[in-house]
Amino acid sequence: MKDLSPKTQVFLVHFAGGNVYSFQFMKEHFRGYDFIPIELPGRGNRINEHILNDFIDAAKDLYLQILAKLNSSSFLLYGHSMGALLVLRIAHLLELDGHFPEAIVVSGNAGPGVFNSKSRHLLPDDEFKNELKRLGGMPNEVLDNKELYQFVEPIIRADFEVVETCHLMKKLNPISIPIYALMGDSESKVDKIENWRAYTLSTFKYQVLQGDHFFIYKHPLALSNVIKKAIRDN
Repeated sequence: MKDLSPKTQVFLVHFAGGNVYSFQFMKEHFRGYDFIPIELPGRGNRINEHILNDFIDAAKDLYLQILAKLNSSSFLLYGHSMGALLVLRIAHLLELDGHFPEAIVVSGNAGPGVFNSKSRHLLPDDEFKNELKRLGGMPNEVLDNKELYQFVEPIIRADFEVVETCHLMKKLNPISIPIYALMGDSESKVDKIENWRAYTLSTFKYQVLQGDHFFIYKHPLALSNVIKKAIRDN
């Protein structure tokens, strides 16, 4: 008889400037799973919706999307950079609602309280563009094209504001589910990766891979294996 039980769901939350297509490079490694990237308003499939620049509003938006799609007792949250902070907050909200992910996997972020000293969302245009080039992940074809850049710039500024004004995160109690953290070995805050340990009462594991802030694009298989192992182990 055919097994009709729901597949394990993997919810993915994008980085600043990202969208529902940001994790397509991993999708081939998740055959047999329900692979569900979600996105904030103002981009991708939600291009006509109002952009959010508040952390609490952004987390609630994503939480409600996950809640609406959740149909399995086995699920995991993954977020990169901005998405890492958001999935921690979403995990809190889910726990309060009686839903417990197998784990959260976070990458490209050393966790709450470990921030760049400058407020990038307030930078003048030239400095802002240089910061995007430094971080990587944004094609030069976009940065050097006036029309394309003018389209993405307000989205990325709003996302940076979401990250840089999320003071709430420092006050949150630890979650009761495991956290698996990954960073690139050339990221500026990689030495602080164990900061994530303070935000869980359960298992904490971390791994450092070769690369910069967008190391994930160099390691789709390794990242996918960490996510799947986090599901199997819990």
